[in-house]
Amino acid sequence: MLFISPTESHRGTPGHPSPLPTMADSMDIDDSLYSRQRYVLGDSAMQKMARSAVFLSGIGALGVEIAKNIVLAGVKAVTLHDCKRCEVWDLGTNFFIREEDVVEAVHSRVAELNPYVQVSVSTDVLDENTDLSFLKRYQCVVLTETKLSLQKRIDRFCHSQQPPIKFIGCDVFGICSRVFCDFGEAFEVSDPTGEEPKELFIQNISQENPGVVTCMDSRTHGLQTGQSVCFKEINGMSELNGTTHQVTVLSPYSFAIGDTSSFQPYAHAGIFRLVKMPKTFTFETMEQQLSDPRLLTPDFSKPEAPLQLHTVMLALDAFLEQHARLPNIGCLQDAELLLKCTEEISRTLKNKVSVNQELVRSVSRCARGCLSPLAAVVGGIASQEVLKALTGKFSPLQQWFYLDAIEVIQPLQSLPAEEFAPRGDRYDALRACIGESLCLKLHTFQVFMVGCGAIGCEMLKNMALMGVGLSRCSGEICITDPDLIEKSNLNRQFLFRPQHIRKPKSTTAAAASLEINPELQIDAHLNKVCPATEDMYSDAFFSRLNLVVTALDNVEARRYVDSRSVSNQKALLDSGTMGTKGHTEIIVPYLTESYNSHRDPPEEEIPFCTLKSFPAVIEHTIQWARDKFESAFSHKPSIYNMFWQTHSSAQEVLRRMMAGESMEGSFQVIKLLSRRPTQWEHCLALARLKFDKYFKRKALQLLHSFPLDTRLKDGSLFWQSPKRPPSPIEFDLNDPLSEEERQAISQLQKAISSSSVTPGRLRMTPTFFEKDDDSNGHMDFVASASALRAHMYAIEAADRLQTKRIAGKIIPAIATSTAAVAGLVSLELIKVAGGYGFELFKNCFFNLAIPVMVLTETAQVKRTQIRDDISFSIWDRWTIFGHEDFTLSDFMNAVKEEYGIEPTMVVHGVKMLYVPVMPGHNKRLKLTMHKLIKPSAGRKYVDLTVSFAPEVDGDEDLPSPPVRYYFSRERESGETA
Repeated sequence: MLFISPTESHRGTPGHPSPLPTMADSMDIDDSLYSRQRYVLGDSAMQKMARSAVFLSGIGALGVEIAKNIVLAGVKAVTLHDCKRCEVWDLGTNFFIREEDVVEAVHSRVAELNPYVQVSVSTDVLDENTDLSFLKRYQCVVLTETKLSLQKRIDRFCHSQQPPIKFIGCDVFGICSRVFCDFGEAFEVSDPTGEEPKELFIQNISQENPGVVTCMDSRTHGLQTGQSVCFKEINGMSELNGTTHQVTVLSPYSFAIGDTSSFQPYAHAGIFRLVKMPKTFTFETMEQQLSDPRLLTPDFSKPEAPLQLHTVMLALDAFLEQHARLPNIGCLQDAELLLKCTEEISRTLKNKVSVNQELVRSVSRCARGCLSPLAAVVGGIASQEVLKALTGKFSPLQQWFYLDAIEVIQPLQSLPAEEFAPRGDRYDALRACIGESLCLKLHTFQVFMVGCGAIGCEMLKNMALMGVGLSRCSGEICITDPDLIEKSNLNRQFLFRPQHIRKPKSTTAAAASLEINPELQIDAHLNKVCPATEDMYSDAFFSRLNLVVTALDNVEARRYVDSRSVSNQKALLDSGTMGTKGHTEIIVPYLTESYNSHRDPPEEEIPFCTLKSFPAVIEHTIQWARDKFESAFSHKPSIYNMFWQTHSSAQEVLRRMMAGESMEGSFQVIKLLSRRPTQWEHCLALARLKFDKYFKRKALQLLHSFPLDTRLKDGSLFWQSPKRPPSPIEFDLNDPLSEEERQAISQLQKAISSSSVTPGRLRMTPTFFEKDDDSNGHMDFVASASALRAHMYAIEAADRLQTKRIAGKIIPAIATSTAAVAGLVSLELIKVAGGYGFELFKNCFFNLAIPVMVLTETAQVKRTQIRDDISFSIWDRWTIFGHEDFTLSDFMNAVKEEYGIEPTMVVHGVKMLYVPVMPGHNKRLKLTMHKLIKPSAGRKYVDLTVSFAPEVDGDEDLPSPPVRYYFSRERESGETA
């Protein structure tokens, strides 16, 4: 990994042209690249990053992860420092090293990730004698693979500067890892949580000391005592409008704000909003923190683990300083030396902790190795801390974070030392941790991954480094994704480059993964996984798999893939992110519940009447504008086309209508045809008419039906919060909102209009909403229509960025959380390959913004009791083999004989095959299963739902697991019952 010196760090990368202008040069943010990240960090933080430089030392497994993440994020400049040369070992830990690399740097591949970032390199010696003044040009210094004594020296230097240089030290040794942060004695954070402040409507404000604010409709306010809120749009107690008050929480629905007794009485309406207050964090130096560390606890089932890891990793540092090496793999003598050192260090800590001898010996055996997924997790966490250091956005880590993967190696303790010995190949670092036998299992694994987006790219990188699915071992990774690469993907989906835009994600990701590890066997598809593709992704396909991985962005697809995995009794690894938050769920046959075992509450939909007539917040006007887009430019043209496909002649339609024939949809279609513009001027005229319809006449009509002084039966005003009375808007060419609306509607009307030739006028081109193309006018229409409607109802308008997020249902995303979540899932992949027990699997939820990480046991599978001696879980499946003459009666007798209980009802899908109380069903007992079910040609079996009579009359029927009925004794190739 050959690099240039720090003194040359701003000259640009050798062999490349001078760096492109950074975002900081103009402060314009490239939304086409950074759109998803902007919703996580905000523009102010993005601009601070674009003015900041980072020094990163150590480009090994952890360093390259950090480099990837912060370059993707868009800092101004990064200097990569490393003095080591590439070895074969590095091929299994560093995804930017290739087999042909001898002294070639990884820096050029890092630089390719983002043209806005200047990536430079250094190979200067960095030790106890180095003049550290060169670090003053950086806002953040990150050290990996650095001796503790040097870390302490550099941290002291950074801490002493004015302003302090933010310091981060992090390491991964085999199965254990750490991150340390020191951002100076007074580090101010502008937004500690990153959560979007909610606006809530007020039900009442009492006139007393203290005044009590009550939320409307029993909505929870989510506030904490000491936070501040601001008020607006209050009628009556208007003195509060525009003021900010500290709150004392009284209940989930109410809070006190101080003395309101001298104010006017509250009448109605009003909104409050949380005011984000800056917060100052204090840090100590590493030297000060060593004996009394502030620790984050990720796994509450092991509360003592962080301090134990702190102790053993300090012992590793001491071992490295004393012996100039880490403990040798499987060396018992080194393990005892490390244990003795750990005990000595433990006695120096302010808070005593018992020394975990098993942990120390495990750490000693694995210290020279590396779990690349663990490096990915820690790389994601450390990278987010870098971004916090540069921007003051989100709460920083105070001050140590430790994470171990002890569960990965617990079942391997009794294996002989030869299992972990190096063999001179790219898997030696992994082998040192998990042994040769488990490596071979990974090599032979058959994995099906659905989705090749951000998580998919990270998962492929992790599987490539670990050698999952090698061709020489008959393993394979099958991936599928129907999507093409967009520019906005490049900010997180690091396997893609600008030249890949508009190419398929799956095939491109497969090719990039083969560059990381040419031994992989990857089969890339462009299909969705859904009922329509069940012939391709059949039970026979699933039967060959060892594991299913989902890298999806929607719940519906997850539920379907989960149901297929459970049906075929295959392990499933699921994960997802939203901004800085991430989760993982591990689903293992016969051990855990499945994804479908739990359901999140459904998203709250906006009532139709609210959208149509009574918008109260900006989300309502944006959704209304999006609905108008779909109606005018997609739905109506589609109906128009369908009508004329059925009735190809306008003359024939006219004749039939004149004859009095009723033709569905004809009135709307003819209205569209008669008003269809043929010239640009017609588009302008139509836009002008639409303006009056939506923003003037609708308001006048509503105010005519409900005048401002309308009262309800109880005497209260009709127009009170959350209802807002509309104000008609007069068209004004000088009003920029009117002009925007006119231009957007006209542009889209022109886009869906065809030529004036008669056959062409019977055909329109539906336009489907595309949020990321600024040249198509789609967002122009939605933004301007929403802004006009907001103006009409006196709602504070949203900027284009916020409108795009809401209208496009964009999920905020950032590379740091994606890397962390994929690393956590990949650690569980090793456990699946090893066939580990229930207690060793871990689910995880994290929020890097706060920061918090919570590792928990997976949800244990529940069993349903049918009788005292008969029970089943979601993973069970009963099997009955029939033949051509096998009757329904034979089937029911076979179930009773095989499983000890007689069915009372048999259902196939939505068709009831046998329900005793249904007329004529008893006659079906003599019919063959083949005749009752009528299977399609080639269908070898069906899954039936069977239930049983309750033990006590009046109780509900008892369920059973799915009963798979085979039409003959032949099974699908490779399938197990």
